[in-house]
Amino acid sequence: MNTWGMIISFGVFQTYYVSTLHQARSDIAWVGSIAVFLLFFTGIVSGRLTDAGYLRITTIAGAALVVLGTFMTSLTKTYWQIILAQGLCTGLGNGLLLTPMMTLITTYFKRRLALVMGIVACGSVTGGLMYPSMARTLLPTIGFGWTLRAMGFIQLGTFAIALICGKATQAPRKSAPMLDWAVFKESVFTLYLIGSFLAYLGVFFPFFFLSSYAREKQEMSYTESLDLTLTLNGIGFIARLLPSLFARYVGTMNAFIAFVFASALCMYTWIPVDSTPGLYIWTTFYSLSVGGVQSLFMAVVPIINSDSSKMGARLGIISAAVGIGALIGSPISGAIIASDKGSYAGAQAFSGSTLLVGGLVVLAAREVKRRQDQKGFWTKM
Repeated sequence: MNTWGMIISFGVFQTYYVSTLHQARSDIAWVGSIAVFLLFFTGIVSGRLTDAGYLRITTIAGAALVVLGTFMTSLTKTYWQIILAQGLCTGLGNGLLLTPMMTLITTYFKRRLALVMGIVACGSVTGGLMYPSMARTLLPTIGFGWTLRAMGFIQLGTFAIALICGKATQAPRKSAPMLDWAVFKESVFTLYLIGSFLAYLGVFFPFFFLSSYAREKQEMSYTESLDLTLTLNGIGFIARLLPSLFARYVGTMNAFIAFVFASALCMYTWIPVDSTPGLYIWTTFYSLSVGGVQSLFMAVVPIINSDSSKMGARLGIISAAVGIGALIGSPISGAIIASDKGSYAGAQAFSGSTLLVGGLVVLAAREVKRRQDQKGFWTKM
């Protein structure tokens, strides 16, 4: 709720910052992209610390940084202050939380891990509905500062519950390097890493720019554009659970590939949308498809990972690759929009193409895995 939930709500802040700070779209997009990048990339460190038995101190530090960053954002006045508080501080905190908590879940569940990951991912939907709703209601009444402080107090209370409940179940593995370079000799893992990186170049474009697109191209008001963001996030309850149930019958990796391709198709079909009802319909379908990408990409790692004692470190490596994609994807899209005189078509095509190529690379990883296991072409994987 407090990591992904705030990330997928960044469209609210993107629109607000562009209008109040008078910065370019691509400049503001860097705030959210840095936060996403650090959320994933810090997983290299936090994943290894989790394997080594430092789950408790790592997650406490992460929660403290997220709350601190939110409260500091409430005091910001300039672009660089927002970069440091909302981008850097909360991003580092999120990175110290996400991979350790996801690693912890893989130690509790095996047979229905994809379903459990989907349930966990519903936390992001909860935050994605709650935080934009708070902004929608509170910004006009109590202002930016106290709106962020209200969010910070909610984070403080909910983090306390999460930290009390999260307890390690496996013995620590202390004698290992921070980065397991040997994993790059595994072709399946390497292909999956590249494919995930490419896919996440395009995944976050709507989360950052849909609200701005609605105001600029559909002439919606600020409040109406937030309603669209709420729709994008709200469909996520179904979008997180259905893919996980689907994965039980066709396999987690197969389902992940299908949802990556579906997201690419949705991105291309965004280009001809020219009405408000059409935009709401498109938002619904994209939320359903991208929810499968977000809820399943970590659940694939246990399938291609040969050593469960290195789960935290390998989840961290995948998260780092995804983080780099998320870091540069949205600013690139913002720069494409600016260079195309405000047209979104080039950025939409770019995001759709990266998702398409990423899906093809993950499909190649699946094929290598199938041949290694000597299974038939269609196999539940």
